[in-house]
Amino acid sequence: MAGEDPLASRQDCIKALLLLLASTLLPHGASGQRVKVEPEVLSYPGQTVNLRCAFTDTTDIQLTLVTWIYKPKEGGRENIAVLHPKHGPTYPESPLKDRISFTQVPPNMDSPSIQISDVRMTDEGEYICVVASYPGGNKQGITQLVMLTKPQNSASALTVEAGRNPTVVARCQSLNGRPEAQIRWVTTADGNASTSSQPGQDNTVSVSSEYRLAPTVADNGKDISCVVSHRTQTSPESFQMKLNVLYAPQVTIVGYDNNWYVGRTNVLLTCQATGNPVPTTVLWKSMTGAMPDTVQIKDNQLKVLKVDEAVNTTFVCEVKNRIGTGRDQVTALVRGTRLPEKGPTTGSIIGAIIGVILIVAIIGTAVAMYRKHRAGKLNADGPPKHKPPPPKKKSNNTSIRPVTANNAADAEEHLLYNQQYRTHDAEPVTDLDASNNEDDNNSGEGTRVHYHAAAPSGWDDPADAEAPPFYQRSGNEPHEYRQGPDVGRGDSFVSSAMFV
Repeated sequence: MAGEDPLASRQDCIKALLLLLASTLLPHGASGQRVKVEPEVLSYPGQTVNLRCAFTDTTDIQLTLVTWIYKPKEGGRENIAVLHPKHGPTYPESPLKDRISFTQVPPNMDSPSIQISDVRMTDEGEYICVVASYPGGNKQGITQLVMLTKPQNSASALTVEAGRNPTVVARCQSLNGRPEAQIRWVTTADGNASTSSQPGQDNTVSVSSEYRLAPTVADNGKDISCVVSHRTQTSPESFQMKLNVLYAPQVTIVGYDNNWYVGRTNVLLTCQATGNPVPTTVLWKSMTGAMPDTVQIKDNQLKVLKVDEAVNTTFVCEVKNRIGTGRDQVTALVRGTRLPEKGPTTGSIIGAIIGVILIVAIIGTAVAMYRKHRAGKLNADGPPKHKPPPPKKKSNNTSIRPVTANNAADAEEHLLYNQQYRTHDAEPVTDLDASNNEDDNNSGEGTRVHYHAAAPSGWDDPADAEAPPFYQRSGNEPHEYRQGPDVGRGDSFVSSAMFV
């Protein structure tokens, strides 16, 4: 009976394997989520990688078999590890046989994780953990093993000649990387990039990229960068370069001012040239043949010691480098007399000064008008805000209140005031009319009456600044008539409407 046990156990294992293989070919639904695995695992060559697997719910379920299946990217399937609850682990023939094992010793059916030592680039692919149970059937989980290899990145700018045909001006490479690297270009040059990849050694990938354009003189020295991104790099790697475009010299003659006149001395022409590579030779020529005797040449400069008819020619400057030759020319016109020299440009300066003066004037006028307007508001005419003081008698002038016909008391007061006024008057009186003097003496009033030739009464008399006295009525005048007081110039004046 003891000899039959190994055979029976082998038959059971074969049946279980057949059942497991058949179950893996059938689709699995949501119940497959009960096998817990890591979706992706990263590793570098030579490392030991762990592939975890766990059956999360074993309630009322009996686990009968665990199998690990390897599925390479190129296709196919291989059993690489089997775990039986009674017979333990088994490792079928595969490329991983000597490098694979269960992580736990002894292995556990609930957590049948495995590890692969000395992992290789060819080990990349899918690893499927299949768990057979009763009565639940088979459940599985898939882990993607991604092998990483840091690529060797490089870039270089190519030396090209300016032309119309597109050509490669820069290259960038990312060799033997895993997974495939990404390359992009950054430049202001107007061109296009082309990228290709090819398998490298040990299951790696090499990527190459070229930048093409029709190079021009303006492209020489422009910045161009190759940027490589890869999963093994914490940040993209950038290679900064400059385009190197070769071109023949470009020549320009400077210094001619169109004012070469007979007798002018020490005029200078300079031959300026740019090229890639740097120009090596400079040659001056005259279109009329031999160079005039008054001309001196040193490197890229032509100097005329004294202008005469001999320099009335065309000067040519030729510059060479290994790419080609460039030239420029200037025709000198010798004048009999010099042209008027242009003075310094003062129009703009004068305009600026005038503008500043106008601005200052406008600001000053505005300030003056504002102050005048404000002063006018403060001193504006209007009704007095306080009672005006009564008129006061001055040393040489007297203000007399007017007398109304209806107020006898006021009339008497004015008469008395008039008498007092005459007693203080020490100025002599000149009588020009005898009849008037007789009337004044008979009346006893002593009133002075002044007559002024060619001047209004009283106001413009230079000899008497006092106000003239009241006009005394005669016996023939109406009783109601009274002449109002005359007020001298400069004295206080209060109109009748202002009496209080």
